[in-house]
Amino acid sequence: MTGIYDRDLDRNAANFVPLTPVSFVERSAEVFGDLPAVVHGERRYTWAQVRERSARLAAALAAHGVGRGTTVSAMLANTPEMVEAHYAVPALGAVLNTLNTRLDAPLLAWQMNHCEAAVLITDREFAPTISAALAILREQHGRSPLVVDVCDAEYAGPGDRVGSVEYEALLAAHDPLARLAGPADEWDAIAVSYTSGTTGDPKGVVTHHRGAYLNAVCNAVTWNLPHFARYLWTLPMFHCNGWCFPWTVAMVGGTHVCLRRVEAQAILEAMRAHGVTHYCAAPIVHNLILNAPEPLRAGIAQTVHGMVAGAAPPAAMIEGMARIGFRITHVYGLTEVYGPASVAVQREAWAGASLSEQTRLNGRQGVRYVLQEGMTVMDPEAMTEVPADGATMGEIMFRGNIVMKGYLKNPAATGKAFEGGWFHTGDLAVLEPDRYAKIKDRSKDIIISGGENISSLEVEDALYRHPAVLACAVVARPDPKWGETPLAYVETKTGAEVTAAELIAHCRSLLAGYKVPREVRFETIPKTSTGKIQKFQLRERARSASAIE
Repeated sequence: MTGIYDRDLDRNAANFVPLTPVSFVERSAEVFGDLPAVVHGERRYTWAQVRERSARLAAALAAHGVGRGTTVSAMLANTPEMVEAHYAVPALGAVLNTLNTRLDAPLLAWQMNHCEAAVLITDREFAPTISAALAILREQHGRSPLVVDVCDAEYAGPGDRVGSVEYEALLAAHDPLARLAGPADEWDAIAVSYTSGTTGDPKGVVTHHRGAYLNAVCNAVTWNLPHFARYLWTLPMFHCNGWCFPWTVAMVGGTHVCLRRVEAQAILEAMRAHGVTHYCAAPIVHNLILNAPEPLRAGIAQTVHGMVAGAAPPAAMIEGMARIGFRITHVYGLTEVYGPASVAVQREAWAGASLSEQTRLNGRQGVRYVLQEGMTVMDPEAMTEVPADGATMGEIMFRGNIVMKGYLKNPAATGKAFEGGWFHTGDLAVLEPDRYAKIKDRSKDIIISGGENISSLEVEDALYRHPAVLACAVVARPDPKWGETPLAYVETKTGAEVTAAELIAHCRSLLAGYKVPREVRFETIPKTSTGKIQKFQLRERARSASAIE
């Protein structure tokens, strides 16, 4: 039945515009056009210039047939061209596919074929891998996308051009579009990002304009991000579209401080030289800063705000960053929820607690982002919320506008992920009395020893509290008596000396006996390009070693 509010009150161009984060770029160019937008080596661009360059790229892509639903892949470092791709591609209603720069040629070819990439924008640094990937794409799949070469002056290493056109020449050959308009429907896809594929083919996570817009806003609200923030790109923009921060920075008229290499000295020099106020990173990057020689941190007078996500951060890292004056906000999320979608909101009352208690509180995965409709811990079988008792284990689940459309060309995986009307993360957690969620482990990382569940994260947190430990990971090792026992892989800090026996004794002082690692191995720990530890490789090592023994 219709009522008086349903008649003669229709949507029109004056009262309804589809949400798209591209609109932030137009606003900043209009309002803050003279202010700095991008810093990269010797290059400096204002917001007016970034908007024009992005509009030229959009015009060039449109001239080559790119439009709604066309996929444009990008194999780029954190450079101005990657920023511009995040503005130009969505403006056409096309879909951005940011490629992980650490992947090998066969997997890159598989992804570009799966998402039917029509254009590839690629940095000269990655020429050998991309050349091989394009050969596979052509020979095995019959695809030959238009390839655009980026020749960044900040890269002086080897690498030939592999494309038919150079990026700057492409921009110069086209007048900018009059407007970066965005899609007619905010539900249209804005990006496709691939999961790691550690247990089979990777899944293409399809996100939409509405979600990207809302998550970009959430980032600013969550962080109290001020106008004109100076944001350092330590997080790869290829990872979940940089957690939506390419659009968040545009929203506040901030400055993108680009960085090709994530190294302690380069990070701290950029913070000092450009007055960086904010950055995002996985725990291992924060540890780089924490463990850098003190002289490298000298001269950074401004307050620096860091956002940490990825693997659950060790308490020792959060506590350590607080001690050196960095303010850390802990967020949690996945590619399927646009990067971060929950936050350990810091309450004023926490300031009166001890540093260790503040660290514990800040180390939780927290509560949903303000524009995410639902996040809780559920019993995945009964699909009911677990008690908020801090003890009953369940699975973290999300629902709302900041959840992906689904997995590209994979209806079975999409249906499974959305069973019961919630997105299932696979992360096991408890709901504490204040309704903050606390991850206990990934379901696949729980160690079951003699019938007892052991959280690998709890054991890792104990190891990180030893002053010699730089990085660690704990996995299950097959055991003929107990079924599984904890095995720890450890990397030590430069100059530090510690024995396996000493670390085991250290853990025994903090943990119940059955949780203590039975073995410690000092080996290099495999990590992704975003700093996440690849436990699946360590589990394979552990199984192989047990088989040999």
